Amino acid sequence: MEIIVISVIVAVLIILAVALNSKNIEATIDFVEDDISHRLKELRLRPTQLRLWIQLWMVITVFGFVLVWVASGTFPLALMVILLFGAGPWYILRRLARERRFRIEDQLADSMVMFSSGIRAGLSLAQALDLLANDCPKPIRQEFAQMVGEYQLGKPLERVLEESKERLNSENFVLFAAALLASRESGGRLNETVERISRSILEMQRLERKIQSETAQAKKSTLYMAAVPPFVLIIYAWLDPNNVGLLFSTLPGQIMLAVALMLNIVAYFWAVKILNPDI
Repeated sequence: MEIIVISVIVAVLIILAVALNSKNIEATIDFVEDDISHRLKELRLRPTQLRLWIQLWMVITVFGFVLVWVASGTFPLALMVILLFGAGPWYILRRLARERRFRIEDQLADSMVMFSSGIRAGLSLAQALDLLANDCPKPIRQEFAQMVGEYQLGKPLERVLEESKERLNSENFVLFAAALLASRESGGRLNETVERISRSILEMQRLERKIQSETAQAKKSTLYMAAVPPFVLIIYAWLDPNNVGLLFSTLPGQIMLAVALMLNIVAYFWAVKILNPDI
C-alpha cells in the first residue's frame, strides 16, 4: 500500500512538472528531433513519425526511472536507468553516424585519385562521377550514386553538390566540391587540382592515424579508470557490507552515489574528448 501511495504522489509531481515546463520540454524535443533526424539521414535512413517516437521514448524513460526508484528505493540505480534508457540510444545513433562519416573520410582520398584518373583518361565530369558511383566501396559509393542519380534526373550540379556537402558534413568533400564548381565555371585542369587535394587529404589522414596510434593506450586507460570506482565499490561491499549498505539505504548515501556516478561519467567523456583532437 505504501508503494502505491508513493507511486501516485511521484506521478502527480511529474505531471505538474511537465505542465509547468511544457515550453522547455518542447524546446528539448525539438533539439533532439533535429539532431536525430540529421543522424538518421547520415545513415541513409528515413525517419517516420520521429517526434512521436521521441515523446514515447521520454515517457518510458521517466516511468522506468520512477518504477526503479520506488521499487528499489535506490536513487543512484534509478539514475543509472534513466541515463541508459534516455541517452543510450541517442549516443549509439550518434556514434554509428560518426563512424560512417569517418569511413567516408578515409575513402574520399582514394575516390578523388580515381576521379582525377578518369578525367585524365578523357571522361567528362558526369562520367567520372558515374565511375565513382560504380567502383568505389561502400559507404561513399552510396553518396556518389545519389549524386549521379539526382544529376541525371535534371537537378543542377551546383545544387547536387551543395546538398551533398550539407548531408556529408565533411571538410574534405567541401574542397572536392569547390574544385568541381571552380572547374565548371572557369575551366582549368581539374585533374591536377583534385590530385593536389587528394594528396593533402592523405597527409591529413596520416597525421590522424599517427595521433590515434599514440593515444590508443591512453584511451584504454580512460576506460579502465571509469570501471575502477564500481569495482572498488563491489570490493568494499564484500569487505564491509553494513557501511556500504548505508550508501544505498540512506538519503545522504544515495546523493553521494549519484554525484559520484555523474562525475565518473563526465570525467570519462571529458578524457575521450581531450584524446580526440581536431587536426
